[in-house]
Amino acid sequence: MRFPRGPRLLAALLATPLLAGCFASGGGDGAATGARDGSRLRVALAFPPAENLSPYGADATILSRLGVTEGLTALDANGAAAPALAASWRREDDRTWLFTLREAEFQDGTEVTPAAVAAALTHATEARPAPAALSGVTLTAEAAGDTGVRVTTGAPDPVLPLRLSSPSLAVLSPKAYDDKGAADPVGTATGPFELTRVNGTTSADLDRFDDYWGGRAQASGIDARFIADGTARANALRTGEADLAEAIPVAQAAGLDADTRRETATTRTTSLLLNARSGVFEDASLRAAARAAVDTSALAKGVYEGHADAGAGIYGPAVTWAEGKRVRPAGRARAGRPAGASLTLATYDNRPELPEVAQVVKQQLEKAGFTVRLEVREYSRLESDALAGSFDAFVLARNTLVDTGDPVAVLASDYTCDGGYNIAQLCDTTVDRAVAKAEGTADPGERQDAAMAAEAAILGTDAVVPLVHQRVVTGVAGAVRGALLDPYERTLVGTGTRR
Repeated sequence: MRFPRGPRLLAALLATPLLAGCFASGGGDGAATGARDGSRLRVALAFPPAENLSPYGADATILSRLGVTEGLTALDANGAAAPALAASWRREDDRTWLFTLREAEFQDGTEVTPAAVAAALTHATEARPAPAALSGVTLTAEAAGDTGVRVTTGAPDPVLPLRLSSPSLAVLSPKAYDDKGAADPVGTATGPFELTRVNGTTSADLDRFDDYWGGRAQASGIDARFIADGTARANALRTGEADLAEAIPVAQAAGLDADTRRETATTRTTSLLLNARSGVFEDASLRAAARAAVDTSALAKGVYEGHADAGAGIYGPAVTWAEGKRVRPAGRARAGRPAGASLTLATYDNRPELPEVAQVVKQQLEKAGFTVRLEVREYSRLESDALAGSFDAFVLARNTLVDTGDPVAVLASDYTCDGGYNIAQLCDTTVDRAVAKAEGTADPGERQDAAMAAEAAILGTDAVVPLVHQRVVTGVAGAVRGALLDPYERTLVGTGTRR
């Protein structure tokens, strides 16, 4: 495993259990004064860093949830673009937007300037693989006067302000970037909490950034621990070892006190992705057979114990406009006969329900005539193989609006030929045309209609079988106030979060 560079970075993997004293205060002086200057928050996170806390991939949401990074914009409660590092913006023409920066500082003490912001966005465009928010998009950024950043896209992009809210397009100081394209967020971001130390994939320490433009955080810092085991996260909350614990397993939720159990409807959908490029599911008739074999209502009622809704599409009930605009998939292949066809089904255990979901799906596929081998790993040890198409089928929990807040973005990144997160390995000209049409539609209502038409085209390939739409349970200790729980799962801790 590669670790980020920097003298403040500790690359040590700990082999000891994560519950015994795992939330002892860190962070130096901030911890010592915590009693009189805002207590440190102890946060149990489900996903250890998979990419050394790079802002360009899956780790980006770890950084945004801990209040480390920000972009030019953010998402408000209604999913619209809201000011962040940019105080305002306007569209100059169909391909050009001008963003006006607010006064802000990086955590290394340097000023957030138009040149620094333009450079950060340029680094993001050069990252490989490309951030999901930039899937199918080309853009250039340049400084415009003392306070402006002009962003120009290769094709008209009516949702650029939404796109720039993506955690993977966070703005870091010039010191964060090396000559190989890597970005180190330790002490170089702009959020209310500064990442000061990372202990491999085990823990991270953060101190309050006192010069944050949005005001001084009430907590003096954060002791974050990456605890992949869901039962261990729940136990950390029960025993007072954690103040916040994300992704509490359904099986553990009932055992928490009612005032510490927060259920949030999310835009996360758990799906069965079928490898359409190679292996058994290259045959569309066998994909159809797999889709017909899956009973989604049994998963919602059984595995999730009612804390989820049966899969209706790529978008679920939390995307409130989707149901009334849904289009029936057409052109599906007729289900073939599996005749014992062998396949490997994979998933990860950071979300504890997923192995159980995969086990039920395995049984349903076997009942239909497939021969199934199940493989379960921790996500960071599974992602590269999944993206490389090493599995025939994959059970994935995916927040459909996390990358940009735009419903079209997840379609482009996950289901098009050039998509950067295309675990289904789908490459279909009809799908690509439908997604491209949606991407080029500016009117919000018409864009939603086009997104639903593209969803129907994708579902028509049977490369994805929506299983359930999740409600996430977060453990919040009784003394904690101001936890930020949102359907996009981008936030958890902010300036007002305290105990």
